[in-house]
Amino acid sequence: VLPTLSMDGVLHMDVLKCSWKGNTFYNFIDALLTNMNTYSQRNSVINMDNTSIHHSPELCDLIESR
Repeated sequence: VLPTLSMDGVLHMDVLKCSWKGNTFYNFIDALLTNMNTYSQRNSVINMDNTSIHHSPELCDLIESR
């Protein structure tokens, strides 16, 4: 289970029976971004920890392109 939370509640959630891989996480973030707003509106900032999957150049490009 991977939820994304905001002050208003759950923005997006996904449940997998397998482990998270780069492409499944990318798809999760892509779906999450449709529920987010542009900066500096409410629900416009993503905060992730320092795990290696969060440093993918493709993922960074996806997030920054929105």
